[in-house]
Amino acid sequence: YHPAPLPEKSPIDTFVVEIVALYKLPVNYSISSGDERGYFIIHPSNGIVRTTKNLELEDFPVNFKVRATDSSNAAIFNEVEVKVEVIDENNFPPVFPSSLLEERLPEHSPATQIVQLKAQDNDTGRNGFLTYGILNGHRLKFRINETTGILYSTAPFDYEEEPTEYQVVVYAEDDGIPEKKRGYCTVVIKITD
Repeated sequence: YHPAPLPEKSPIDTFVVEIVALYKLPVNYSISSGDERGYFIIHPSNGIVRTTKNLELEDFPVNFKVRATDSSNAAIFNEVEVKVEVIDENNFPPVFPSSLLEERLPEHSPATQIVQLKAQDNDTGRNGFLTYGILNGHRLKFRINETTGILYSTAPFDYEEEPTEYQVVVYAEDDGIPEKKRGYCTVVIKITD
């Protein structure tokens, strides 16, 4: 048996799997080995396995054996292995060291690197894998490398002709399960004369 993985924050008494032994007489179900930490309990007559406590991600996967025993003769039994996995949930949003940065950009600079933004995510694996993007409408004047977080201008600015300040809202988004989370940083870019 390999039931669907359980979310890390599954409540106590969550249904895991139903074990069915085909036998002409009633059987008694029990967990015979492999669940040393006592995460699971099986109903002796219907074979339904449930959780007994909070799941600790680092203890999984857990492989345990369920025994079906003839209710009138304990010498007659069979065993099956159950493998239970746990999904690491997306606990943390990405966080930038500062939610507001100020950068200066001389006018007439060719398309250039302005600043590298780096967010932190305390999740592991894909839950901590970040991509960067620009949230607001300055996409024609600025772009961000979605992998490195480097913010670039896309063309030179003219101090006399255009706004002298831009607020670019950048986000970092994780690849989390079950939902993605975002963190934000506003970069104020001042065009200098």
